[in-house]
Amino acid sequence: MSHHDENGAEHVRALIEGQRIAMLATVTDDGTIASRPMTTQQVDADCTVWFLALASSDAAAEIRRNPQVNLAFTEEGRWVSLAGRASVLEDPQRARELWDDSAQAWFQCEPDDPKVGVVRVDAESAEFWDTPGKVGTLVAMVKTKVTGERPDIGGSGSIEL
Repeated sequence: MSHHDENGAEHVRALIEGQRIAMLATVTDDGTIASRPMTTQQVDADCTVWFLALASSDAAAEIRRNPQVNLAFTEEGRWVSLAGRASVLEDPQRARELWDDSAQAWFQCEPDDPKVGVVRVDAESAEFWDTPGKVGTLVAMVKTKVTGERPDIGGSGSIEL
């Protein structure tokens, strides 16, 4: 099911809220896809996702050349794939707003250092899968054995953001 749904953005945000790591996929010079883990700094209500990255990193260079990206979030029972457009900003004020102890440990500098880039991903669409987790899935499978009915192990969907 694919549709535009304001509540869908809320559902997607709820699924990724608290997931600290996302896999960011970019397009390399030769057209292949490269993925790397990124620490999620913030997720806005409209599913705009914010990261901090080295301004000189391969990921930043790839985004500058081709802004089409994908973010994958996975946590037991919750999976989200966001497709969208990214940009690398030189924005010390925004970097300060996103800065935390993990950023300090990673960058070993202050947020206004020019080596710190702010990566903004404007999500355009999302696909998601939401299950009740291991225990809920196990209960649904046992119920299926007893009733012979198809198990209810959650839902999935696609939305335009």
